[in-house]
Amino acid sequence: MENPEHDTQSRRLWCGLPAMVLGMAAFLTQFDVTAVVVAMPAIAADLGFGVAASAWVMDAYSLAFTGTLLAAGALADRYGRRRALLGGNIVFLVGSIVCGVAAGGPMLWAARAVQGVGAAFVITGGIALLANTYVRPEERARAFGLMGVLSGIAMALGPTLGGLVSSLIGWRYIFFANIPLCSLALLIVPLLVAESRSPERRPLDWSGVALLTLALGIAIESLLTGRSTPARVAVGLAASACLLAIFVLQQLRRPVPIFDPAVFGRPVMICISLLLFAVSVAYWAVLVYLPPFLNAAFGWTGSAVGIALLPATLPMLLLPPYGARLVACCGWGRVFATAMVAALAGDLILASAASGWLGGAKAALAAAAIGMLLIGFGAALAHPQLSGAVVALMPSAQAGMASAVTVVMRQAGFALGIAALGAALPDVATAASYAWPWLLAALAAVGGLIAALILPPSIADKSSG
Repeated sequence: MENPEHDTQSRRLWCGLPAMVLGMAAFLTQFDVTAVVVAMPAIAADLGFGVAASAWVMDAYSLAFTGTLLAAGALADRYGRRRALLGGNIVFLVGSIVCGVAAGGPMLWAARAVQGVGAAFVITGGIALLANTYVRPEERARAFGLMGVLSGIAMALGPTLGGLVSSLIGWRYIFFANIPLCSLALLIVPLLVAESRSPERRPLDWSGVALLTLALGIAIESLLTGRSTPARVAVGLAASACLLAIFVLQQLRRPVPIFDPAVFGRPVMICISLLLFAVSVAYWAVLVYLPPFLNAAFGWTGSAVGIALLPATLPMLLLPPYGARLVACCGWGRVFATAMVAALAGDLILASAASGWLGGAKAALAAAAIGMLLIGFGAALAHPQLSGAVVALMPSAQAGMASAVTVVMRQAGFALGIAALGAALPDVATAASYAWPWLLAALAAVGGLIAALILPPSIADKSSG
């Protein structure tokens, strides 16, 4: 006799497999970012990197990811979302192999950029396939929720597993570990996920991609290499601003822009963009510099650093579901303000731990742990909810473009944040040197707090009504 309940559970499991497979593809790109963070001191020691060269290991990935996102969606719609995801997976795999065998900085930076290009197609294709596979709102919500959980697991476990791999068998195997995972995705995705493409061909705008990428690249390079020459930094940032202005004007004149500046005509989008930037600097960029800080302050390397980072990363796995509930009862503005206060306090406590004001090593260690926990709490509270705020608070006609803009702002903020914090460090950094980057991160958190507080009241309280 058939069991209807068992059949329903089996159907749900089978229907959830595509979401799990697509979520695992996204998991890989997130895991690679956080795992490499812990391996950075080992990479720097092996290849003779200074602060700027180390920063480019992360920024080459983020810059390529940001620029490619603008074209990846149009290419995926035109040639097939599954094809885009699988093609991106292959590109990511090739980049990973080259990263693993890189003999110097230029080769590693180029390979990281290749990884960023591949990751952009994986993420874009995966999101579009999820939306196309799950048409019913409740199923789509569960599918995107599963992707969010897998991303949280990747962010939380990346530093710990990356530290273990780096200390036991070497940093190169963090990249080689992508080989079986990418190969598995290439085998499974075609079996479980159908191809889809858009009936309308979105125009490609390579000049826009080039302008935005060049603007960000010049800003990053000027910050990282012009630290001892303020005039060079000023010239580089001015050139970057000019290119960005040209990009905005070019997009305003296009009938179908890939990055529509008109979405910033609403106060809510300006505030959310500032919050995205604040979280990227106050948490994600700080995460990049925590391993060398922990090494300089306490002599920790490899697996010890990976475990020490758990207070900063585990909240990204545990808190997001509660964040959604808090938004429902308290409103977006209060939740974002609370998150920014936590990030601000965490960054200031980290600055105190670095400065030596607290006295002994035990006090500094306790302060560092509390600071990491607070910035992790703040990021976990705000980061997952910002994309949801865009969808909920922007007009439906602009929701798609606004969501794409948030991804670009998040990645651009991460890349610029890494460069800005790196610019505050000397070439040979001591533990006390990291007080300045942490203070700069705290300043970004202040900007995010102001953005949360000036959200229009009707918008800030909308979800609590």
